[in-house]
Amino acid sequence: MSRNNLMILVLTVFAAASCTQKNRYYTIDGTTQGTTFHIVFQPTVSSDSSFTAVRDTVNSILQRIDFSVSGYNKESVLTAFNEDGNPDIDKIFLDNFLASRRMSEESGGMFDASAAPLFDLWGFGFKTGTEVTQAMIDSVLQFVGMAHFRVDSLKTKEGQDSIVILRDDPRCKLNFNAIAQGYTTDLIAAKFSGMGMENFLVEVGGEVYAEGVNPKGRLWNVGIDRPVDGNNSPGADIQAVVHISGKGLVTSGDYRKFYIKDGKKISHSINPKTGYPVDHNLLSATVVAENATVADGYATYLMVLGFDKAKEVVESNPAIEALLIFSDGDSLKVWMSEGMDAISE
Repeated sequence: MSRNNLMILVLTVFAAASCTQKNRYYTIDGTTQGTTFHIVFQPTVSSDSSFTAVRDTVNSILQRIDFSVSGYNKESVLTAFNEDGNPDIDKIFLDNFLASRRMSEESGGMFDASAAPLFDLWGFGFKTGTEVTQAMIDSVLQFVGMAHFRVDSLKTKEGQDSIVILRDDPRCKLNFNAIAQGYTTDLIAAKFSGMGMENFLVEVGGEVYAEGVNPKGRLWNVGIDRPVDGNNSPGADIQAVVHISGKGLVTSGDYRKFYIKDGKKISHSINPKTGYPVDHNLLSATVVAENATVADGYATYLMVLGFDKAKEVVESNPAIEALLIFSDGDSLKVWMSEGMDAISE
């Protein structure tokens, strides 16, 4: 988003675990990165000035993210990188690139931030899609793959080291949409911890990190929406409730981001190997991991795989837990890994 479109709507709520001033929890709600955010926190000192300091900190982080890795902000580092070449890379951009590269390696290339040209082609990226043909896909696939990019350093005129990301062809592009919101969540959470806060929940676009306990003194409860077409109101129709603390949680699904063409559903989950949107029975994947960045990457990866392969990945990876919702004929079914702390409705 541009600076003018970065709107932060703040709502203050004193939801208390007890009546004492020090136990007050506050909330901040607003919009960012084309989505909403919801933050609940217990500051070290409950006061209007504490709330204002936290609100301003959140706004600053969101603006920094927007001007670094938003493909919709024409003034962002990402836009300059995709259109002009190699601008100065800030830490946020580099963090997202390195996290995406690690996820690409762990997924065997099934998670791929360099699939930006494919998302643009199908109308899910930063450009409007057109009629897609095999020839068009073939022409784009040759520029997809993280191997096209490498991190390097250059000396500035002042003699300082400057980090750059080089690519072997200017038609290679990046899109961090599948990991940036998880990263944003973690960045805010890390700032809260650095401010001494022990109890908070940060949610940006459905990507969650929770620490400590909620106002009732219990683990944080996160509702998982029933993944059916038309369920466009988060929390209105819940399939399961997951309990977390000290973890990140992200749900990816195809029941909101899709369009219908010639009677066929076109999913926003695109296989970077084939260049085509996926077509399988996995409707949503909820991942719990050490942080929201990892959970975000794996949720996207699992949605590309489909239920059977996704289940195999989860069972073989002790670093993540997952709740998978899939279709079985006309029915919805839920599969949870052994360590998932959840209740299915």
